[in-house]
Amino acid sequence: MSTDGRLPTALWLEGQFRLLDAASISYYVINRGAGGSGVVTLKLNGLGAGFRLLVQQRDMDGVLGWQNALKDDNPPEDQIDAYIARAIDRDPDLWVIEIESRSLENPFV
Repeated sequence: MSTDGRLPTALWLEGQFRLLDAASISYYVINRGAGGSGVVTLKLNGLGAGFRLLVQQRDMDGVLGWQNALKDDNPPEDQIDAYIARAIDRDPDLWVIEIESRSLENPFV
């Protein structure tokens, strides 16, 4: 546990991955970020039903939440991949997880 009482990102993701495995949801770690405090970005692949890109953020009270990274709710994959490449260049500690789900719903909510 970190000094501010938050779970390390790698440990939190390990738990999320187990839930995805139990639900038979495919996922891929595109970029492995900092184990202790890396921020998470989710690329949701709708398997033909489009894409979404969500970024993890904390509000003023430190509560974890998610928001669309791009204005378009269903951006083209090349636009998402370009955003991810720029984000990793700015922050190599960023975790990027691709999740395959026709519903395009965030399973980490």
